[in-house]
Amino acid sequence: MNKIQLKQYLAIDIGASSGRSIVGIIKDDRVELNEITRFQNPMIEFNNHIYWDLYYLYDQIIKSIKESKQQGYNIASLGIDTWGVDFVCFGSDGKPLRMPSSYRDTSTFSAPDRFYAKISKKELYHKTGIQIMNFNSLFQLDTQLNDKSSIYPVIDKILFMPDALSYMLTGKMVTEYTIASTSQMINPYLKEFDEDILAKIKLTNDNFAPIVFPGTKVGELSDSVKKQTDMDEVAVIAVAGHDTASAVLATPAGNENFAYLSSGTWSLMGIETKNPVINEETYNLNFTNEGGADGSIRLLKNICGMWLIERCKKEWDAEFPLSYTEIVEEAEKSPPFASFINPDAQCFANPESMIEAIKNYCKETGQIVPITLGEIARCIYESLALRYRQVLENLQKLADFPVQTLHIIGGGSKNNMLNQFTANAIGIEVVSGPSEATAMGNILMQVKAAGMVKDKIQIRDIVRNSTNLEKFTPQESEKWNTHYQKYLDVDKTRII
Repeated sequence: MNKIQLKQYLAIDIGASSGRSIVGIIKDDRVELNEITRFQNPMIEFNNHIYWDLYYLYDQIIKSIKESKQQGYNIASLGIDTWGVDFVCFGSDGKPLRMPSSYRDTSTFSAPDRFYAKISKKELYHKTGIQIMNFNSLFQLDTQLNDKSSIYPVIDKILFMPDALSYMLTGKMVTEYTIASTSQMINPYLKEFDEDILAKIKLTNDNFAPIVFPGTKVGELSDSVKKQTDMDEVAVIAVAGHDTASAVLATPAGNENFAYLSSGTWSLMGIETKNPVINEETYNLNFTNEGGADGSIRLLKNICGMWLIERCKKEWDAEFPLSYTEIVEEAEKSPPFASFINPDAQCFANPESMIEAIKNYCKETGQIVPITLGEIARCIYESLALRYRQVLENLQKLADFPVQTLHIIGGGSKNNMLNQFTANAIGIEVVSGPSEATAMGNILMQVKAAGMVKDKIQIRDIVRNSTNLEKFTPQESEKWNTHYQKYLDVDKTRII
C-alpha cells in the first residue's frame, strides 16, 4: 500500500485510563487500522481534588500527529473522541482557567440532592432524559458555583474535553452534539442547551460555543501546531466526540434488532432509537438518552465496567506484574458463583483499595469473601455478566423490537471468558468485536465528512468487512438463572 498516494485519517481516541492515536484508510470497502502511539491518561490528585492534565493530553496529540508524519502517512484529517461529561473552562482571553476536574472527584457525591432544591429530580430527568449520576457536567458546575470557585465568575466559555482539545489544535471553538448530550444540560428534542437549566447554575448559551453535529469541520491545524508537527494543511473534524457514540457507530449490526455493550473502563449498554424515550419507566429505571452519531438517540445505561479489574490490577501489579490474560486464566481456575457484587454500588466508585472494597462488600452482605487474585477476578466477571442481564431485561421492556443479539464492542470484547459468561447470563447470542470500535467510528465519520461514505448502513458494512467477529451462544442456562436470583438478593438496595 502506497502511503503517499492514499489519504489516511487520524483518530485520537482518549479514554479515562489511556489514549492512543490510530491511522485508518479505506480500501476495497474495508478499513485498515494502524496504531501510531499509545499513552496513559493519569488522574492527578492535588489538594484533595482530582484533575486531568490538559496540557499533557495536548502534548500527546502533538506527538501523535508528528509521529504519523514521520511514519510517512498522508493525513487528510483528524478527529478526537474522549470520555463524557468532563470539560474545560476558558477565560475571555481564550486560555484555560484551570485544569479540568475529573468525574472521579468526590466533591460531587452529594451534588444531585443539593441541586434538587432548584428543580426536582423528576423534572430534571424529564427535561433532559439523562441518567442521574453525581458526576454529570451539570452537577460538577453546580458544585463549583456552590463552593464559590474563584474561576466561576470569570468563565467565558465551557468546552467539553474533545472540543477543548480540538480548539487547542485549531483556535476554533465548537460544541459537538454527542459529547454535549452527556452533560444533563441538553434538551434532547431540540438538541440545544436548556436555558432554564443553565439559569439554575448562573450560565447562559453564551457560555458555550455553537452546537455542531458529527462530520462538521472545526478548522485547520493552527500555524503553531503546523510548526510543531511539520505538517501542512490538515482538517480537524468534529467526529462523534463522545467515545461511546463513536463506538456505537461502528457496531457491526446487520439489522436493527440488537443491543450494544460498549465495554471498556465503563460498560454502556443500550439500543438505538429515532426519538428520545422519556417516561415514568425510564425515569424509574434511570436510563439515559444520549446523542447518536447520526442524530439518533442512544437509550442506554452506564455500568461500572473494567474499572473494577483495572483498579485491582494496579494493586496486584505492585507485587507481581501480570497481564489481563493472566488475570482471566486465574479467574477460570477459581470456583464459580462463590460471591457477587453490585458493580454499580457507590463503594466501588473510587476507593483507596478496590480489592478491600470488594472484600468488605462480600463480608457485609454475608457472602464468602474472595481472597485470591482468581477469586476476586471471578467475582468481578460473573457479577458484571449478571448485571448486564439485569440491565438488558429492563432495556427490553423499553424497546419496541425484540433484542435478538448483543454486540459487545470495545476493548472488553477481547475477554472471551466474560463474553461467554454474558451469553450464559442473558440467554441470547453475543457477538464480540471490533475491539477498536471507537477508533473505527471516529475514522469512518471523518471518511463520511470527506464524502467517501454516505450513511450509517454503509459504515457498518465496512466494519463487518474489516472485523473477525466471534459468536457466543448461551450455555448452562439453568445454572445461571439460579445464580441470577442469588445475585439480585445480595444487594438489598437494588441499584437499578
